[in-house]
Amino acid sequence: QVQLVESGGELVQPGGSLKLSCAFSGFTFDHFAVGWFRQGPGQARKGVAYISVSAGTTWYSDSVKGRFAISKDSAKNTVYLQMNNLNAEDTGLYVCAAGQVPSQILRVGPTEAYFDSWGQGTQVTVSS
Repeated sequence: QVQLVESGGELVQPGGSLKLSCAFSGFTFDHFAVGWFRQGPGQARKGVAYISVSAGTTWYSDSVKGRFAISKDSAKNTVYLQMNNLNAEDTGLYVCAAGQVPSQILRVGPTEAYFDSWGQGTQVTVSS
């Protein structure tokens, strides 16, 4: 069973930067992908960025393209989300999830249904 633990969330001022970490363990399948999801106040959970751990393929939501970067350290079994130029709309609980997602599916933005292991999340608040 895949286990995921997020860290790095905190209060940050608008325009600031933050780097989230997602440490994972227990995966044994091919096409393993990790995604970051955000649930803002009173909003539905939405995908923010995904990465294939084996192939390195990535996907970003339109709202974060050019500002966020997802990366992986396979030796540390960790996926990162570097967030720059943050604004109030980036506020929310950031949760990482894992699943079996082929690269051709991942690059076009798979639905949440592909991700079947979830962490507890880390809170990011963007406010002055």
